[in-house]
Amino acid sequence: MISQLTVFLQNEKGRLAGLSRIMADAGINMHALFIADTQEFGIIRIFCDRPEQACELLKEQGLRAALTEVNAVRISNVPGGLAKLLEFLDQAGLNVEYGYCFLNGKDEAIDVFKIDGEDVDARLAEAGFDIVEPNEIYEIS
Repeated sequence: MISQLTVFLQNEKGRLAGLSRIMADAGINMHALFIADTQEFGIIRIFCDRPEQACELLKEQGLRAALTEVNAVRISNVPGGLAKLLEFLDQAGLNVEYGYCFLNGKDEAIDVFKIDGEDVDARLAEAGFDIVEPNEIYEIS
C-alpha cells in the first residue's frame, strides 16, 4: 500500500497555489497530484516524498489533511487492461471506493484505488497483478 496525502480545500481562487507553496517552502516534492472538485470544495490527492511530514505541516497551517492508504497496480496499456483488474476486484468481492489511472510511459499504466478489503495487495499479487511498492511511486516517469 502507498500513503496518499489527501487535502480538502475550499474551491476558491489561490487555494491550490497556497497549498503548493507551503509544500515547496518545506522542501517537500510532489510526484503526482489529482483533483476532484465540487462547487464548494476540492479533494486534492498527492503522492509526495514525505507524506507524513507534509500531512502534519498542512494541519499546522490550518488545512484539513489526512493520509490514506491506497493500492497501486501496474498494468499493460492495452484495451481491456483496466477491465481485467476491475473484474478481478469484483469477483473477489472487493469494493472500489475511488480510483484514478495514469500512463507511465507509452506501454504501461498505473491504476490507483482505495479498496475496501483486507490483504488487497497480497490478493492482487497472488492473482498475478504487478503491485507498485511505496518506493516505486517516486520512480514513475
